[in-house]
Parts: sequence; C-alpha cells; structure tokens
Amino acid sequence: MRDFFHRRGAFRPRLADDQQPDQAIPEDLWTKCPRCHELQYTKELERNARVCPKCSYHFRLSARARVGLLADPDSFVEWDPEVRPEDPLRFVDGSGSYLDKLARTEAKSGETEALLTGRAAIEGRPLALAVCDFDFMGASMGSVFGEKLVRTAERCAELGLPLLTVSASGGARMHEGLFSLMQMAKTVAALARLGRARVPHFSLLVDPCYGGVTASYATVADVILAEPGALIGFAGPRVIEQITKQKLPEGFQTAEFLLEHGMVDLIVERGALRAGLATLLAHYAPAVEQQVPLNGHLHEPALVAVVESGAAGG
Repeated sequence: MRDFFHRRGAFRPRLADDQQPDQAIPEDLWTKCPRCHELQYTKELERNARVCPKCSYHFRLSARARVGLLADPDSFVEWDPEVRPEDPLRFVDGSGSYLDKLARTEAKSGETEALLTGRAAIEGRPLALAVCDFDFMGASMGSVFGEKLVRTAERCAELGLPLLTVSASGGARMHEGLFSLMQMAKTVAALARLGRARVPHFSLLVDPCYGGVTASYATVADVILAEPGALIGFAGPRVIEQITKQKLPEGFQTAEFLLEHGMVDLIVERGALRAGLATLLAHYAPAVEQQVPLNGHLHEPALVAVVESGAAGG
C-alpha cells in the first residue's frame, strides 16, 4: 500500500530544503527603477511604455520599440537596411578590432547600425523617422549613421514628407576618426536643403543625448521636443566643471533646465507623444502641401499652445 500511495504526487513526502531541485527565476521578471529604487513588474512596466508608475522615470527604449510606440500599426517601412558600417581606419584597441566589435554589437542588439530609418504614419499622417538605438555602440554617429540620415532627409525633400528624428547618443564614433566628425557638417547640410524645400524637421531628444549629435542635426529643427528628465548636452558635467573650475547649477543639462533657458521648445511625456506629434503634423501639413514659406525655426507661442492642447487631449 505504501508503494501505491507514493505513486501519487499528493502523498509524496516533502524533500528537505537542501534536497529541493533548483527553480529558475527569470532574471528579467522585475526591473528596479534607478530614480525611486522601486521594483517594477517588468511586464507591467512594458505595458506602461517603460515609464515608472511611481516616479514617472522614463526608461530607455530600443529604436524598434520607439517606432512601435510612435508609428501606426504596420505603417513602418524601413529604408536602407543593407547599408552597413566598414572599417576605414582598420581601428584596433584593447578589446580587439572595430569589425569584431561591430559583429558583437550586431549580435547583441539585432541591428546593423545605430540609426533606424524609414517611412511611417502617426494617426494617419505620413512622415519619415530616423531613430537612434543606444544599445548599438551608444548610438555613436559614424559614417553610415550619417549617410542613412542624409538619405532620409533627401527623400523627405523629394517626397515632401515631414522628418522626425529621435536622438539618443554618446556623440561621434571614435573608431572612425575624422570620417565620423565629418558627419556633423554632412547631416546639417542635408537638413539645410530640407529647410529650403519647405519641409519641416521635428527633433525629439531622449536620454542621453550628447556630443556631436547634440552639436549637429539634433538641434537643427523647426521644433525641438524632449522627454522629461532627459540628459542633453555636449560635454559631460564633470568635464565642464574641470575646465571651468566652477560648480554647475542644480539640474544642469536636463531637459527641464534646457527648456527654461530656451534650448528646447517643449517637454512631452511619453504617453502624450503620439498626440503631440500628430498635432504638429496637422499644424505643418497644410504648409508642406501648399509649399507656403516657413521662416526657419518656428517657435511661435501659438504653436506651443497648439501642441500643449494636443498633448493634454492625448
């Protein structure tokens, strides 16, 4: 009879703790917020667009996750996926060659470059997207990064499509030396041609955005938006303090600080981005379709009021 009952799980004797089989717990089941230090259930965090429900901290998003958040379902068509970076300087450092690092980064991130470009729609309004992926070498701007952005700007000028760039970067890609630095002038020149074609460029700055990206195309836009708490600047705060020998003010290089000092036009919560961008597209689309001259950087108070009303409605 004992053998009979032992065959049934409900009557089996419990094992001691040291005899219990290991139960694997997924490492990504919980996510700790770096601001409020609260543990968040990862799936719940994903459903909230990776914004902490406790303190509204905006976690970083991959490029494709960002596109999925902003673009209408099934509207995104990628451009230039075949354009891949090369190694013009045959760069080698302590961790190996540049080509080896590219291969490792591609395997880890699933992307072939730090910039994802393509055509999409937001609430039915067409536009082009150029979205940085910080997981790809810190979204550093190399020659292919610049080439993809320039091709996108040229397509926008030809098709009359508004351009939205989403920038998060550590700056220029040191592995390509001067080839990387040249992208600053190259991208700004392409956006100047876009402006002459009377096609708007909207720039969204997300955490973190530094170096040559901030100093070039990311801040050459008709409207510059930012996510709350995003760190934005050229050099890092410690470098600036070391050079100037002065203590920086509280909140320096945050999106809120830049808004207060006129470097950013609007700060928009992630959940209101689609509505705010749709309002911007609606505001600019008639001008694009009718080729009405636009006066460079448009920072009218009326526009801010329109965007704010749209964001509040979203």
